[in-house]
Amino acid sequence: MGDQLVRGEEFENKAERKLSSWGLFGSKYEDASDLFDKAANCFKLAKSWDKAGSTYVKLANCHLKLESKHEAAQAYVDAAHCYKKTNTKEAVSCLQQAVNMFCDIGRLSMAARYFKEIAELYESEQNIEQAIDYYEKAADFFQNEEVSTSANQCKQKVAQFAAQIEQYQKAIEIYEEIARHSLTNNLLKYGVKGHLLNAGICQLCKGDVVAITNALERYQDLDPTFSGTREYRLLADIASAIDEEDVTKFTDVLKEFDSMTPLDSWKTTLLLRVKEKLKAKELEEDDLT
Repeated sequence: MGDQLVRGEEFENKAERKLSSWGLFGSKYEDASDLFDKAANCFKLAKSWDKAGSTYVKLANCHLKLESKHEAAQAYVDAAHCYKKTNTKEAVSCLQQAVNMFCDIGRLSMAARYFKEIAELYESEQNIEQAIDYYEKAADFFQNEEVSTSANQCKQKVAQFAAQIEQYQKAIEIYEEIARHSLTNNLLKYGVKGHLLNAGICQLCKGDVVAITNALERYQDLDPTFSGTREYRLLADIASAIDEEDVTKFTDVLKEFDSMTPLDSWKTTLLLRVKEKLKAKELEEDDLT
């Protein structure tokens, strides 16, 4: 490890000397870029991630001097992957630089990929608003490049987080759009009931029984098979429990569904919000009587 660190510093120092020396403009940046690349690899082997990251940034600058934007962008990505281990802020900054360059040279699918990676970094930091922003950007770019599966994955993340921060209408619109799109694709059809269930749960969170009933009718029109699913029955029974202000019925309906199809943590969290609202309403009614 120590040996690699020393070797890395030697390569880095040689590269710096090369840059400050006299010589043909192009060749000195080419020579320096080779040395920075070797230095960064040594720092990686030594697990000196910050040093590796900063060296890849120097490598990117050499590539820019040589007007090699693709190589510069890739060097910024390599820098980001080193910084990811120690410094999220620097990792995001390097990925953003890479995205800008990939956009400049028309590599939009690469830009989409790294927008998604930025979103994932923000997600890992629990920075939900920024995660939403970058998942939306990634979805737009993937959609433009007709990479529908990746676009849908990013849109689902946006919907998931939007619901988490109580932007229910935004989440509903996304889930409904994905369901509509999936119906036209034989490979994606099987997932439609799941998207409509997610949209329906967000409708329940808004607490408007009329809107829920209307939504269920729309979902049946959209997919005539939906009314025969357990997902539809769950939403209809919960809507009925809310209408009747019956917490016990609500709990029984959820237990029955969960015993056959376990609910994930996202659905459980949202349905608990619905239950708490229902409980509060029931207590309010009791106080009035």
